[in-house]
Amino acid sequence: MKPQFAVFALLISTAPLALAASTVDLTVKGKITPIACTPGLSNNGLVDYGKISYKSLSADKRTQLHDKTLDFTLQCNGPARFALVMRDNRDGSAIVNSEIYYGLNHDNSGNKIGLYSLNFDPTQTVVDGWSQVFRTDSTTGGVAWSSSNSRSIPIGARSYLGFTDVAGSSAGPIAIQSLSSRVTIETVIAPTAELDVSTDIQLDGSATLDVVYL
Repeated sequence: MKPQFAVFALLISTAPLALAASTVDLTVKGKITPIACTPGLSNNGLVDYGKISYKSLSADKRTQLHDKTLDFTLQCNGPARFALVMRDNRDGSAIVNSEIYYGLNHDNSGNKIGLYSLNFDPTQTVVDGWSQVFRTDSTTGGVAWSSSNSRSIPIGARSYLGFTDVAGSSAGPIAIQSLSSRVTIETVIAPTAELDVSTDIQLDGSATLDVVYL
């Protein structure tokens, strides 16, 4: 070890002094576009399960409620390349930690009530005059895209969801002006043994569906 240390010390002593930079550059970029897309959900985006008796729920297993559907529309004032992503307004309350599951908030004792997901099915989606719709996804903020296909997928909080009319393409979404789809909401309730059932428990899920322009 001593010879190695001696050589290292010699190299340092004979290397020219490096001058530290005293400035740093900041660049701000972006683009303001006249293109705008307006999303919409039927029933004002409300999914209401009504009153659920705790006796109809499992005490030691999670209970999946019956699926609900909403109609989703998106209208742009011109052809636009975009992707969809969803933000959980009850972040941290889902009983499974995954970007595709969203929370139902907490009961009166602070227990997590359950989770839900919002699922897009390309076969239930109509875009402009396309004969068929395929979905493509990006986990890199739009840098790279998955091979497009027609399988249903839950929308994620950290993954982009886009659409194309070409199967097997990794080129990403193409420009769309009008889109309509029927989305499915799947909801799961935690075991009642893990909940405070001494009083009413309000399902209180809330999320925001965002349009990201590409």
